[in-house]
Amino acid sequence: MEKCVERFPNSGRYWRQYIDLELRHRNFEKVEKLFQRCLLKVLNIDLWKAYLNYVKETKGLLPSYREKMAQAYDFALDKMGMDIMSYQIWADYIGFLKSVEAVGSYAENQRITAVRKIYQRGCVNPMVAIDQLWKDYTVYENSINPLIAKKMIDDRSRDYMNARRVSKEYEAVTRGLSRNLPSVPPTGSPEEVKQVELWKKYIAWEKSNPMRTEDHAAVTKRVMFAYEQCLLCLGHHPDIWYEAALYLEQSSRLLIEKGDTNAGKLFSDEAASMYERAISTMLKSNTLLYFAYADFEEGRMKYQKVHQIYQKFLDLNDADPTLAYVQYLKFARRAEGIKSARAIFKKAREDSRSRYQIFVAAALMEYYCSKDKNIAFKIFELGLKRYGDTPEFILAYIDHLSHLNEDNNTRVLFERVLTSGGLKNENSIEIWNKFLAFETVVGDLSSILKVEKRRNTIIEKLNQLEGKETALLVDRYMFMDLFPCTSSELKAIGYQELARKNVFSSGTSSSAGAFPNSAIYDEDAEAKSRPEYPKPDLNQMIPFKPKVMPPVGSHPVPGGVFPPPAAAAQLLNNMPPPQSFQGPFVVVDELIEKLLACDLPKVAGAGAGDDVNGKSALHEEYTKLFEFFANTGALPQPEGRKRKLGPGGTPLADGGESDDDDALAAPPANDIYRSRQQKRVR
Repeated sequence: MEKCVERFPNSGRYWRQYIDLELRHRNFEKVEKLFQRCLLKVLNIDLWKAYLNYVKETKGLLPSYREKMAQAYDFALDKMGMDIMSYQIWADYIGFLKSVEAVGSYAENQRITAVRKIYQRGCVNPMVAIDQLWKDYTVYENSINPLIAKKMIDDRSRDYMNARRVSKEYEAVTRGLSRNLPSVPPTGSPEEVKQVELWKKYIAWEKSNPMRTEDHAAVTKRVMFAYEQCLLCLGHHPDIWYEAALYLEQSSRLLIEKGDTNAGKLFSDEAASMYERAISTMLKSNTLLYFAYADFEEGRMKYQKVHQIYQKFLDLNDADPTLAYVQYLKFARRAEGIKSARAIFKKAREDSRSRYQIFVAAALMEYYCSKDKNIAFKIFELGLKRYGDTPEFILAYIDHLSHLNEDNNTRVLFERVLTSGGLKNENSIEIWNKFLAFETVVGDLSSILKVEKRRNTIIEKLNQLEGKETALLVDRYMFMDLFPCTSSELKAIGYQELARKNVFSSGTSSSAGAFPNSAIYDEDAEAKSRPEYPKPDLNQMIPFKPKVMPPVGSHPVPGGVFPPPAAAAQLLNNMPPPQSFQGPFVVVDELIEKLLACDLPKVAGAGAGDDVNGKSALHEEYTKLFEFFANTGALPQPEGRKRKLGPGGTPLADGGESDDDDALAAPPANDIYRSRQQKRVR
């Protein structure tokens, strides 16, 4: 378990398992040491409940048990009272105070005051089950003194309603948070991204001041509690640490502006403590937090502390100190002057881990800050002796000379580095491209042709030309992102292929890295212009879930039930359910047999004419056909309704209901329509 808590130092679940293990073996001394190690750093509600239970079980026989237990409860409420699940701690504390024996009226009044104080603190604190705590408080006040109970309750009612409202929002905004997840380095998984989004949403909600209080210190305390809860799960995310420290710094400035100097200084010290915790626990090698911490202390004019921060990072064996030396150099120049910065540069040169960037930074600092180009030139020359085989350093040196407008010195530097033999052919291409670009700006045509010929010789040695001599001509005439050929022509002559092979690298403006949107890479545009081929509709994919009994009306397939098309699904939703249709139900087989046996007229209009009743002959034929089907039983009647039989036992054509039956039928007892008609007649 020791290795587990060392690997996950802010996981309350593992600390509690470790403590429970020691409690089972009754190693109380070890348990107290574990609580001292984790309790203040890990604000986990279950861990703090375990701490209170430990004090209750192990200190019960001591004479000072009541004082120690009360101190433990006060300590727990001060640290965890704002947790949404802290109701049990509040309730246990109140129960403990009620159980204390009080001898005499003075002691009784002291106990009542203590209980009332905890009740009043808890009833205005947003949490789950705050309603139950409020009910208990009203009952308690009425049991003490009904005369003053109403006034005491009314005084707290408004704050309680506000806390109750915030409790519901609190519960909604924290829904979905996994508080017991161990803190691991960022993986970018969908689950992790979702948790980060939920935590930041919760923190933003706390920053919005949902309690609507004017006490900025109280708002800051709640926000920092949210950050502490977040860091238990996202302790390896540097942005959470930085945002927490930045919020403390902003709160400190705001309080100082309002005149609350003590609280402002307290929050400023807490911000420094937040940075210190970050670089001392999980993010020991995170360069960003070291630099942010150093800038924070520099803003507080604590330069000695800044030196300690940079030195702490430089003492790490597995870290690249180059960037730290560069930032250290800038700080020393800002705070202590150019001499202090030169001392840092000397220290960086002696460090074998530092790279060429420290020489570039020191040379440019001397040129821009001390206005001495000779010192900058000496630093570049010193770096050239060590990094003569590094094209990046050489290019930085060349850029510096070109900015000084010293053409001869720049040309001499090109010749020195290209003829010294220190650069490999594949590394010298960038220098040759830069040389060609330089000559196209300041040289004449003969010098351009000479440099171009020498560059082509190097490219031929690398076997990358492959008959693309015309492509090399583009660099002579291009400027920035302007090319002498169209994108299709560049592709045809092989320019794009050579650019992908880094034949045209960052030494010229034609590089793919310098101009990713230029004519070199128009493959994305070409891909968009290509015709789009048919693709399967992935929305119609279903999981493989075979069903033994598919629902009625579905379309079963071997892998499960295939959903109907969108149009069919919409039609089914608009149609009434099958239960709403009560008949008549057609016997399909008999209907088809009758239709086959019928002799229908072949011509629709044959014999058409008007009879005495004004009906067409065709309509009369259809009516007779329907009556025939009805009489023969092809159309069964709904259940519960019997057809009347006529003479000879044959069913009536009109369904067994005659006009006489309608005439003999008595009107309803309460016929509203008839009663209204009679009133009008009167």
